[in-house]
Amino acid sequence: MFKRHFHFIIFSFIIVFTISASLVNELGAQSVDYLKVSNTLNELAKNDKFSGVVLIAENGKVKFEQAYGNLDNDKQISNKTNTIFELASVSKQFTAMTIMMLQEKGLLNYDDLVEQYIHIPYKGITIRQLLTHTSGLPDYQNIMDQHWDKSKVANNKDIIEYLNKYAPPASFEPGTKYEYSNTGFVILASITEKVSGRDFIEFCNQEIFSKLKMNRTAIRTLEEKASTPNFALGYMYVTERNKYVRADSFPSSNYTIWLGNRKGPGRISANVQDLLKWDQALYGNALVSANTLKEAYTPMTLLNGSISNYGFGWNLMLNAPNGKIVWHDGDNPGYKTLIVRFIDQQRTLIVLCNNATNEFVSLTNILRTAVAGEADTKK
Repeated sequence: MFKRHFHFIIFSFIIVFTISASLVNELGAQSVDYLKVSNTLNELAKNDKFSGVVLIAENGKVKFEQAYGNLDNDKQISNKTNTIFELASVSKQFTAMTIMMLQEKGLLNYDDLVEQYIHIPYKGITIRQLLTHTSGLPDYQNIMDQHWDKSKVANNKDIIEYLNKYAPPASFEPGTKYEYSNTGFVILASITEKVSGRDFIEFCNQEIFSKLKMNRTAIRTLEEKASTPNFALGYMYVTERNKYVRADSFPSSNYTIWLGNRKGPGRISANVQDLLKWDQALYGNALVSANTLKEAYTPMTLLNGSISNYGFGWNLMLNAPNGKIVWHDGDNPGYKTLIVRFIDQQRTLIVLCNNATNEFVSLTNILRTAVAGEADTKK
């Protein structure tokens, strides 16, 4: 009923090719088309096709920040620019950061085998392969959907127990291909706990969110989300009812409920201001060194020599016409999210949506082009 991942289509029309440094500099000087951004969003919001918040920054300074729609349709409470949203898979970059921090401290190595830390029935997988979605691990959600008692809320220990109990076959040999894997990021969070001796939530709170003063960002339980002021409820359009319905109205099919205590692949909630703090921190060494970040933005070389353009928690576009770009999106029932970092242009696009609009792909492509400059579409 719900689309789990749609990251593979958002930028499907981009053709990556090599350009000179002088062209990157020239494009970096192009101005952002804020009129196009505003007109596009106003038109969609007017027709109930977008509810959420959009932020655009240049050199860390907010240049566009606007809220649309409601955080609660029943109570007619409007979204505000500081409203908190479920990030879904945008959370993965934070999970990857915990591993990067532990690696810098010498507590693990990217090429360590997973079985050194976590017992799973799949051998020969490295931490690097988990980070880059090249592990071949099967989808834990399918196993949990088939066998888990959905009146209970599962956590990482439950997920790993079910992987060991039912041992679905691996999708492919580790390192031979790219396949997006939530399972890999569950395992990564559990490795962080094993190596650090700390709960993953505590680790993220103390080592990332608090350090960066991301005061409205947290890994919240279902109960905490419900009690958090200014938290946007997720909605999805139900054709049979001809209306938007709260996504949590369907608990048996809403994995965010019965997998609500999982850690690693999702569950972080934040607002656009905190995500901008995160974005800006990645230009410095507040969390890890420049060399570590460089490796996080390096494509994965598969065993056959081909390249997979996913780093450590980031999709990569390293030779786009407007320079190096790293990005990630998220998709949970009722929510669609996106952060795009135009690194060479020093620009940032953040989109947090709480009505799971079908227009999200076309919207974000329009916004990306408006932020990057029209030359981005001239191939």
